[in-house]
Amino acid sequence: MLTLQYRKRFHYKLGGIQLSQTFNVEWSWIKDFVTKVFVAYGIPEDDAAICTDVLLASDKKGIESHGVNRFKPIYLDRLRDGIQSPVTNFEIIRETATTAVVDGHDGMGQVIGTKAMQMAIDKAKEFGMGMVAVRNSTHYGIAGYYTDMAAKAGCIGMTGTNARPSIAPTFGVENMLGTNPLTLGFPTDEEFPFNLDCATSISQRGKIEYFARVGQDTPEGMVIGRDGSAMTDSPAILEALVNGEAALAPLGGIGEELAGYKGYGFATFVEVLSAALQQGNFLRMLSGISETGEKQKFHLGHFFIAIDTEAFVGLESFKKTAGDILRELRASELAPGEERIYTAGEKEFLIWQERKETGLPLNEGVQKELIAIRDDLGWTEKLPFE
Repeated sequence: MLTLQYRKRFHYKLGGIQLSQTFNVEWSWIKDFVTKVFVAYGIPEDDAAICTDVLLASDKKGIESHGVNRFKPIYLDRLRDGIQSPVTNFEIIRETATTAVVDGHDGMGQVIGTKAMQMAIDKAKEFGMGMVAVRNSTHYGIAGYYTDMAAKAGCIGMTGTNARPSIAPTFGVENMLGTNPLTLGFPTDEEFPFNLDCATSISQRGKIEYFARVGQDTPEGMVIGRDGSAMTDSPAILEALVNGEAALAPLGGIGEELAGYKGYGFATFVEVLSAALQQGNFLRMLSGISETGEKQKFHLGHFFIAIDTEAFVGLESFKKTAGDILRELRASELAPGEERIYTAGEKEFLIWQERKETGLPLNEGVQKELIAIRDDLGWTEKLPFE
């Protein structure tokens, strides 16, 4: 059981109900609650379990921008609006021994992503490498979930997805490309895999959504207004990203001096692999808004690559060398005032070591959303933070 020290902090009143600014819930409770809600929204039970696992994997790593913070606005609201289907039709359009093209028919992106990466892994285990390209999908959650799948199977994993326009090309101010993560992972002989999961923009929309939710400004330099000036008002940025009056800067920064063209190039690469291999939608076609201004399906594209280490030097040999490289990096000379060097995936592993004991911290905004979800469904159960 969680102690009172971790469970309740900074109480306030909301409509006669006493809530706390931060409240840690047990993982078993949030898992059951989220899964039951997904089922109530029409998602088959096995698929709902997958969706919950992907969602909570983000919170376990401490990446709140893609966790329960997005449960209602990204998944439930879109299901309710009819712009994605609760039942996932995973249709294989074309297949070879090492490749496949899949149409997700706008079902649950987490289900599509899990099945597609598993297909890539299965092909890699038989033939050394596997790649699956997906069209007509929806938001698939934290990209690192799928590279973790590959690493657990002894494979090098890669995935990427396009998204609604957010990034301006170098020397431009119009949002054209999505945040388009290029995500890489592989197993090591340590307790955790290497897992590099990051957007090809300086920041992703989900982080700005999180800033807006907790009442925090977006750091200057992450977002460009249509007039070329920096924007920091988080709610205003979210609105401006939708109406085209703002764009995220590519990874590296604005222009060439800070090498923003590198992020721009990576984002373009992900866009092509998420659209051209499967003949899917791209750029402005992914806005989610019709010509008449109504919400419409996003029709996102993804790609998944798995490379079996056994096909090269063998899993244990690969893991040892990979681990040696990471350990040598972490043991290198520190910059003045710094305590340690990390490698990709290490911080997330350390956060999970703490959170599996203390539970999932929910901010007051998410607490209110979960109460509203409960009420909308007509359920009577009392939530832990009420």
